Formats: sequence, C-alpha cells, structure tokens
Amino acid sequence: MNENKLDFLLRHNRQIRVIGFDDAPFIRHTSSSVAVAGIVCSLTRFEGMLWGHIQADGWDSTEQLTKMLLSSKFYPQLHLVLLDGISMGGLNLIDLPSLARQVQLPCVAVMRKFPNLEKMKSAITLLPHPEKRLGILAQAGEIQVQPPFFFQVCGLSAELTIRVLQRLTDRGNVPEALRLAHLITSAVVNGESGKRA
Repeated sequence: MNENKLDFLLRHNRQIRVIGFDDAPFIRHTSSSVAVAGIVCSLTRFEGMLWGHIQADGWDSTEQLTKMLLSSKFYPQLHLVLLDGISMGGLNLIDLPSLARQVQLPCVAVMRKFPNLEKMKSAITLLPHPEKRLGILAQAGEIQVQPPFFFQVCGLSAELTIRVLQRLTDRGNVPEALRLAHLITSAVVNGESGKRA
C-alpha cells in the first residue's frame, strides 16, 4: 500500500510529507536524557516539529519515537519516517522493523557515509546486554549504497526509496527534514547550529 502510494505521489509530482528524527548533541557518560527533534516537511518545506527525549545508551528509542508519532497531529498526514542513522543517544538502537510496523509507515535510516560497523559492534560489547543490541542492529537489514545516499529501509523497496530521497533532498546527501533536525537540535543545546548539517 505505502509502496504504491509513494510511487503514485512521485509520478504525479504530488507533495510527500515526511518526518525526520535526529538526536541532540550530548556529553557521553554524563547525560541520562538526550533530546530528539522530529521535523515535518512537505518535500523540502518545513511544516512542523516534535520534541522528545530518550535515554543515553538506553533501550527506549523505538518506543519514544513511536509515542511521539502516534500522538502527533501530523501523524495522519505522513507518508514516510526518516532517521539520522539507526542509533540515537549513543547506542540507543532503533528497531527499524518494529518502528515501521507500529507506525504503519515506511522507515528509512539515512547515513552520511558508510558506517564503521566493526567499531560500532566493539562499542556495543562494552554495554549491558550486547547480544540484544547486536540483534537489533542485524534486524535493520542490509545497508544500501546508492551514492550520494547510504540507507537502511523497512517497508519500501530500495529503488523507490532512492527516488523518494532524491525528491526530499535540496542539496547534498541529506534529506531536508534530517538536515533541519540536526541544525535545530544543535542550536537548542549549543546556542548555535553546528557546521555539519
């Protein structure tokens, strides 16, 4: 259903409404709560914002994003969920299939470059219940490499995902909703937006 709907919207040059989630900067090992912004865009035009929190290196990212989405006035209008990578607040890993199933929308974790998976797995082994975290990581599926995009997707084909990401990106390799989420979280925490957006 979502595949056909997004394909229709693309072919007929219709508006696609997405939400892009990114976490705020935080000092590792000292902060128990990490802010998360969800930016709603119609293609590349800003339309609204959600704000919430997750635990640093915790287990609640999937649950909190689901709650934020389902309780939002924007939820009925959305066609797609974008994530800045598969983890937030350090190694609070997002269960991509579970999130897609609960919100009944395709979910795409977008990365700026191919991640160092060995380094990530090594960091996971230093935290409680590493097997559970590694299982969540594995469930996210294969990383698709379609320059300039690197992504994992649940609920949509890789081919259609690429076409959608192209429409949602104003410049560079980051969809506008994620770019804005990064700028806003950085500004709220640090007093100004960061260089990388």
